[in-house]
Amino acid sequence: MGKAAREIPVGALSETEAATEIARLTDLIRQANVAYYQEDAPVMSDAEYDAARRRLSLIEAVFPRLKRVDSPSGQVGAAPQEGFARIRHAVPMLSLANAFDGEDVREFDRGIRSFLGLAPDAPLAYTAEPKIDGLSLAIRYEQGALIHAATRGDGAVGEDVTANARTIGDIPHRIAGAPDILEVRGEVYMGHADFAALNAAQKARGEKTFANPRNAAAGSLRQLDPAVTATRPLRFFAYAWGEVSEPLAATQMEALERLAQMGFVINDLTRLCPDTDSLLAHYARIERERATLGYDIDGVVYKVNDLSLQARLGMRSTTPRWAIAHKFPAEMAWTRLERIDIQVGRTGALSPVARLSPVTVGGVVVSNATLHNEDYIAGRDSAGAPIREGRDIREGDWVQVYRAGDVIPKIRDVDLSRRPADSKPFEFPKKCPECGADAVREPGDSVRRCTGGLACPAQQVEKLRHFVSRPAFDIEGLGARQIEAFHRRGWVLSPADIFTLQSRHGAELAGLEGWGETSAQKLFAAIESRRRIPLARLIFALGIRHVGEAAARLLARSFLTWEALLAVIDAAAPREGEAWDSLLAIDGIGTVMAASLVTAFHQPGERAAIDALTRELTEIIPAEPPAQQSPVAGKTVVFTGKLEQMTRAEAKARAEALGAKVAGSVSKRTDLVIAGPGAGSKAKKAAELGIEVLDEAAWLALIGA
Repeated sequence: MGKAAREIPVGALSETEAATEIARLTDLIRQANVAYYQEDAPVMSDAEYDAARRRLSLIEAVFPRLKRVDSPSGQVGAAPQEGFARIRHAVPMLSLANAFDGEDVREFDRGIRSFLGLAPDAPLAYTAEPKIDGLSLAIRYEQGALIHAATRGDGAVGEDVTANARTIGDIPHRIAGAPDILEVRGEVYMGHADFAALNAAQKARGEKTFANPRNAAAGSLRQLDPAVTATRPLRFFAYAWGEVSEPLAATQMEALERLAQMGFVINDLTRLCPDTDSLLAHYARIERERATLGYDIDGVVYKVNDLSLQARLGMRSTTPRWAIAHKFPAEMAWTRLERIDIQVGRTGALSPVARLSPVTVGGVVVSNATLHNEDYIAGRDSAGAPIREGRDIREGDWVQVYRAGDVIPKIRDVDLSRRPADSKPFEFPKKCPECGADAVREPGDSVRRCTGGLACPAQQVEKLRHFVSRPAFDIEGLGARQIEAFHRRGWVLSPADIFTLQSRHGAELAGLEGWGETSAQKLFAAIESRRRIPLARLIFALGIRHVGEAAARLLARSFLTWEALLAVIDAAAPREGEAWDSLLAIDGIGTVMAASLVTAFHQPGERAAIDALTRELTEIIPAEPPAQQSPVAGKTVVFTGKLEQMTRAEAKARAEALGAKVAGSVSKRTDLVIAGPGAGSKAKKAAELGIEVLDEAAWLALIGA
C-alpha cells in the first residue's frame, strides 16, 4: 500500500485495507521498539511513533476482529536485550497516556473527577514536571543499600544494569531515612553540552557518533562493560517509585521532596498546580524555556498529587489513570484544500474528508485530512460555539495541517487572506451521496447519517462485512474480500443470503476463479456450522447503532434468550410502559441505545432482514446465567442515595466483578437496593415491592469488603 493509501481516514478503510494497515503498523512499531529500546538508535520521531500507535489503536477499535493477540498497542517497551540478565519488576513499569492539547488535559481532569465522584469545582491538585527524553531506570534499595538497577524492558521484565548504574554520580549507593524496601524510578539522560563533547571525542577517535542525547544516554547505560559507562557523562532525575515497604508520604510532591532529602536529584521545574489552568500555564512556561534547559524533553507529565487518590484511581492495562503526558506539538504545514469529499460508513455516518495538495508534514507526505463533521467545517463546535474564531473551511482554502497523536492528519486553521474571491461556504449534503436517501442529524448528534439502511450500497456492504467479522458470525473462509465479491455479483445482499448461498449459487461458486469444489464445500460447511450461534454474537452481528460487543453481551446476560429479548423490544415500541422501563432498568442501556434497538427492530426493511436471518438459524444459544460465586452473583442490584465509603463508579465495578447486574432503576426484577443518605423514590419503591434494602455498611459486610 502506498503512502496515499496510508493516509486514508480509519473510518474510510475497507476491512482488507485495515488488515494490511494493521500488519504494516505492527511491523513498523516493533521495528521502532527494537531500535529505540534495544539498539538505542530510533528510526522515527516521537511524534511519528505516537501517531503510529494511536492509528493502530483506532483501527483495532473500528475493526476489533482484526486485532492480533500480540498487538503492540497493548505492550510497553520491548523485550530485554540479549547479553543482560533479567530482573522482574515487583511493580510493572507502565507507560503514560498522552494528551496533545488543552482540551485533552481538561478531559483527563473531568475523567478523574467523574471516577472519584468529585464536583467540577472541588479541590484537586496535580504535579507538573518536564518529561525527560532519556532511558527509564528502576533502582532497588534494601535497608538503604543499592541492591540492583533495571531498565524498563517490556514493563514487566527489564535488563540488569546494576554495575553500570553504580557509575552514575546522581545515583547514591546508600541512602538514609528510607523505608526498608524502596524502588526509586527515574530517567537516565545526557545534557546537551556533555553530548556534544562526547560526540566530538568519538569522532576524534574515529568511532561511531550518536544521533541525539537520548541515544547516547541509552547506549552508554546499556554497555556490557561498566568501565565504558563510567566514562560517559550520564545524569539521573528521580520522579517516581515502585515497590515500597511503607508509604513515602501522603502526596506526590512530598514524596519527591523526601527523595531529594535522600540525595536524589529532582527536576527543579516540578510544580504543584491547583487546577488545569495552572497545569497549562506551567506547560506553556516549560515549552518557552525548552530550548534553554540544557537537556531534551518532549512534554510535561501531570500526576494527581494525593497518593490516596492515585491508589483509588488505579491502573488501566498499560497506563495509570492518575497521570498523563502532555506532549509538545508535532510539525505543521500549510497547503491548499482542493476539494471536500463525503464518505459513507457502515452506520450511515457521512464523514467529510479534505483532499489536499500533497505536502510534507513531519517527514510524511500528506494528501488527505479529516474534517470531523459539518460543524467543524462551519467553524463551530457541537454546542454552536465558534472554533478557529468562527472561520469556516472551504474548497480552495489554504489550510494549516498538523499530525499530532494520530497518523490521520488534521486541519488546525485557515488563512483567510489567501481565500479565493469566488469561494462559497461548503454545503453539507442533506441526501446520501451513495443512495440518495435522506441524511438526517439526530438531536445531540454531531454526525449526519443516511437513513437508507440495507438499501444503501455503502451500508449494505459494510453491514455484511460486520456480520461476518470475528466477534460476530466469524465464518471461516468468508471475509471482507469474499463478501465484496459476492455482493458485486448480487449473490449476498443480506445476512440471510449467506445461508442460502449453496442452494442458489453452489455450482457457480465452485467454477469461479480462485475457487474449486473443495474450497466451495469448505465454505458451505463453515456456513452450516454457524447456524448455531450464541445470543451475544447474534445481537452484535446485526450492526445496530450504539450496540457494540459489550452492549451485546449485556443484553444477552440480561434477557438470556432471543425470544425474551424480542418480546421486550416488540412491546417497547411506544417507548413507554413496562417493556420500555425494563430496557432502561439495565445499567448501561440508556435511552439512546434503547431507542436505537427499538427503531432498528421496527423498521420494516431491517426487521424483514432480521426475521429472514433467524429463520435460517437452527439454534440461538442462550446466554449463561452468572456463576454462583459470591453472595450477589446473578442478582440485580440498584444503588441509590449518597455512598460514603466509595464512589458510585467504584461500587458498580465491585458489584459487577462479583457477578451482580447493576440496574439504574427499581423494578420487579430488582433483588437488592443499597440506600445511602438521601435515598428517595427508589428506596420507597423498593419498600412497596418488598425488595430487600441495605445500607452501605450492610452491603460492604455482605460482599466482604
